[in-house]
Amino acid sequence: MATLQLHGLEKRFGPASVLAGIDLSLADGEMLVIVGASGCGKSTLLRLVAGLEVPSGGQIVLDGRDITHLDPAARDIAMVFQNYALYPHMTVFDNMAYALRIRGLKRAEIATQVQAAADLLGIGALLARKPRQLSGGQRQRVAMGRAIVRNPKLFLFDEPLSNLDAKLRVQMRAEIRRLQRRLGVTSLYVTHDQVEAMTLGDRLLVLEGGRTAQLATPMDVFARPADTYVAGFIGAPAMNFLPAALLPGGAARLSGGQVIPLPCGAGPAGAVTLGVRPEHVSLADNGIPLTVELVEPLGSETLVHGRMADGTALLAKLPGAAPVGEQVTVALAPDAVHLFDAASGKRI
Repeated sequence: MATLQLHGLEKRFGPASVLAGIDLSLADGEMLVIVGASGCGKSTLLRLVAGLEVPSGGQIVLDGRDITHLDPAARDIAMVFQNYALYPHMTVFDNMAYALRIRGLKRAEIATQVQAAADLLGIGALLARKPRQLSGGQRQRVAMGRAIVRNPKLFLFDEPLSNLDAKLRVQMRAEIRRLQRRLGVTSLYVTHDQVEAMTLGDRLLVLEGGRTAQLATPMDVFARPADTYVAGFIGAPAMNFLPAALLPGGAARLSGGQVIPLPCGAGPAGAVTLGVRPEHVSLADNGIPLTVELVEPLGSETLVHGRMADGTALLAKLPGAAPVGEQVTVALAPDAVHLFDAASGKRI
């Protein structure tokens, strides 16, 4: 177990800046999930910590030791890859034992550690098989077992579940979280999956264009997004953004003229972007007219894609169906409305 600090970490490829001054600190045993749009620098950050890329600036400190320029093998870090990265000609046992043999451990000690990790992951009966004889979920368990036997100070996960089907992802997600908590290993986890990000992390690091957009607990990021980028990225389906103007006295006027009451102290009058999640849009008798353009039934609820009178799109999660082309009236929950500066996108 260990702590991890990144101080002003930078990465450039020629004139292109991929990461620009990342600062963060992980507590002992903490799992930090890194999320962001494609190309934001998630995997590059992980590769810098692993030693697979050389930073252009900044410092990486693991358990008080500067590892910025150490070789990957000297960092005491284990990485679980998206494509498993198993040796196809080796058995499960040999794949898991490989790093221990490189360290020069005795055969009996290797066997004990491999068996213990395999039993922990429920793959004790698969040790004699080759990777081609395993399912995707079993291969991922082997990749995790190979990392566990090394007893590293830090785990790095690079989208480890993206190659699995939806049902298996749910199962493996829960197993990874239980395992990480049981072992107490400090971990960095990269994903593009919203649910993984919200359920796995003690904290989320949301990256935008190589910079930190927000670093907070999952519920803080969801409930109080720092800007429109974070608000639109975290949450599925995505948040609605509506142009509006703040009025004196704690209200906002939408571009279509409807006035939305807001909590007191919302901010000075002026142009804003009003954010509301689809689950906070409800049917109302005297609400905002919405013309239904697309309906997505989800069983107990329905996603209704509509357009307001001024042409602004609005997505609502409603309890019943609404025929395409029909007009319904909806209301926005005032206590669930988010306000962002219209120019900068920053939270007000």
